[in-house]
Amino acid sequence: MVQMGDSELVYTLDEALAMVGFGKFQGLLLAYGGVGYIADAMEIMILSFIGAAVEAEWHLSPGEKSLISTVVFAGMLVGSYVCGVISDAYGRKKGILCLAIVTSVAGLLSAFSPNYASLLVFRCLAGAGLGGMHTFTTWFLEFIPAPNRGVWMIVFSSFWTVGTIFEAGLAWIVMPKLGWRWLLAFSAVPCFVILLLYRFVPESPRLLCMKGKFEEAHGILERAARVNGTTLQNGTLVLDHIKDDNEFAAAPEDAPVIDEVDNHKSSPSTSTIFLLFSPKLITTTLALWFLFFGNTFSYYGVILLTSELSSGGSKCTPANAHSNQSQHANLYLDVFITSLAEVPGLIVAAFIVDRVGRKLSMIIMFVVASILLIPLLTHQIEATTTALLFGARALVSATFIVACIYAPEVYPTSIRGTAVGLTTAIGRIGGMICPLVAVALVAKCQQTYAVILFQVVILGCALSVFLSPFETKGKNLVDVLQNK
Repeated sequence: MVQMGDSELVYTLDEALAMVGFGKFQGLLLAYGGVGYIADAMEIMILSFIGAAVEAEWHLSPGEKSLISTVVFAGMLVGSYVCGVISDAYGRKKGILCLAIVTSVAGLLSAFSPNYASLLVFRCLAGAGLGGMHTFTTWFLEFIPAPNRGVWMIVFSSFWTVGTIFEAGLAWIVMPKLGWRWLLAFSAVPCFVILLLYRFVPESPRLLCMKGKFEEAHGILERAARVNGTTLQNGTLVLDHIKDDNEFAAAPEDAPVIDEVDNHKSSPSTSTIFLLFSPKLITTTLALWFLFFGNTFSYYGVILLTSELSSGGSKCTPANAHSNQSQHANLYLDVFITSLAEVPGLIVAAFIVDRVGRKLSMIIMFVVASILLIPLLTHQIEATTTALLFGARALVSATFIVACIYAPEVYPTSIRGTAVGLTTAIGRIGGMICPLVAVALVAKCQQTYAVILFQVVILGCALSVFLSPFETKGKNLVDVLQNK
């Protein structure tokens, strides 16, 4: 903080957040954003259950079954980028509103799909909404003081795990009695809760500062201080000062938000793309793109591998004497058990993310996850398979969470929404390809090749993290890319 005159203080947003502290205000934001993460997880976990039910009801081929998952990720590919652009240009709140409307309406309409084609359309639209869920991460991140940001973001991400466990339990209860349509309808409820509470959501003060709306940002911080029972000293809120220990630095108040491109000749989204491939960011951008592609591919691969080895994969073994009902029961149980794996994964991530840093924690967990998959190169008994997938999912999900924290920390506020949205969109390509590859290999009794593929991708993710040049542990968020 800097003293001006006799009494007036000038402080940055990070200094203001330190004064406000973490309290009830952020707790309410955590709950709201958590509902968004629960909604996201539930809609994604549906893919583990409805495929087999729809395949049997509409007599689909394996390719048509896989396409149900693929169109969701195709929608997410578009939605990730579009919501990122909206959140940077019009505010994080507008991005949240758009994704909530699209996901809730399309999710509910999916339950009333009269045929296969309409189901694909509605699931693709729902995917477009789900693609913008990264906006919740960026929005919440910008309210958190720097020192313990990693731990609190892990806590925030734990709502995803709550959603996966809840969806697995819901499917176990609903599917046998009411069918897949009711599961789709119930799973759309959290998105309607987001819409119901939307009017109470504050805009990100960091983004407001970037747009020159310092009074509005200051008002939000004052409200946060009152709710938290703390005091925000009288003074003037300004953009961050240049920090010698950061590769990024904030510009003066009258500096352009993105100063390496001509904003008068380019749209913000085009400017962002040029900036991402600038000499200062190109290595980070490419490393993060592969990280998100591979992490998404391997995460959903483990989920789909669980469902295939619990049902369709059993036909590859001599012991395929179970009834369909028994196989479905095993599917619900195995997916439920492996969903619980994300709990120890969260604990591990929370313990190490602020101790050893974002990069080293991800590398360690990727390597161990790859080792756990080695026994699955050959067929194992169901208990062993479930245990190994339990451990692999715990670690891969934990790396996914840390990656989702790391990406928005790397990019400056001025392009954070668009950059993270584009990075997430690249990850969705991995989600699109995964069902086509993993399900097809396991369905053709080629489990070994599927596992080898996952191991190669996982180790590739570890390498991409190693090559990323920035560690963000304990560092303040930055606002614009310093032009040196």
